[in-house]
Amino acid sequence: CILAWMGLEINTMAIIPLMAQQHHPRATEATTKYFLTQATAAAMILFASTMNAWTMGDWNINQISHPLATTTVTLALALKIGLAPMHFWLPEVLQGLSLTTGLVLSTWQKLAPFALILQISQNTNPALLTTLGVMSALVGGWGGLNQTQLRKLLAYSSIAHLGWMIIILQFMPALTLLNLTIYITMTSTMFLSLKIMASTKINSLALAWPKTPTLTTLIMLSLLSLGGLPPLTGFMPKWLILQELTKQDLPITATIMAMSALLSLFFYLR
Repeated sequence: CILAWMGLEINTMAIIPLMAQQHHPRATEATTKYFLTQATAAAMILFASTMNAWTMGDWNINQISHPLATTTVTLALALKIGLAPMHFWLPEVLQGLSLTTGLVLSTWQKLAPFALILQISQNTNPALLTTLGVMSALVGGWGGLNQTQLRKLLAYSSIAHLGWMIIILQFMPALTLLNLTIYITMTSTMFLSLKIMASTKINSLALAWPKTPTLTTLIMLSLLSLGGLPPLTGFMPKWLILQELTKQDLPITATIMAMSALLSLFFYLR
């Protein structure tokens, strides 16, 4: 547990200079918000593992078995990656960063907490994971509807995708990893394409077609794939997850997830 906490702290400390390198009030504000949320989450993890060691006598993060400790660690890791209802920092922070740093925050920074979530998922309360997943999918769908800023849109997209990953974690961890891989690929494509075009607002994309038709087509396809429109790649993990949820006798959950995907798809299509 101490090693996990240390790794997460080093991970946070390493990205902070990147976030604050633009000497701009918004970048500074984003860095401060990010630092506070990550430090809080790391402290919660340390607190939970200490509590587990105190009650169960075991420091190993794989063996966290006390219900309160597992719940606290799961919520702390949810705060770290920005799952609803602990997602409020993510759109604000991403909006204050450059596209390159935003790319690192959306992809690389998710890997360490995800590795820990995968390790403790078997001991976690299934209802908690399902609640986090459904809430994130819905918040990711609703939140992106009235956005004109592309970075905020990608932040809400991130929240929705994380919801899909978390909901299937307890049944099929392999699907979570597949979803994470596809999400990272698509998001990297989006951020790098937007960086080449130097656009951060939706209306600047409308003027991009005459200048770079190929890149604009790529962006359009990547966005639709992120939304999960068949027959594009992004539809595959959603389809497999819905299939698995139905097999696990959770048709209502599957329906809510599918509806939330439609919400996301609406703002991607726009």
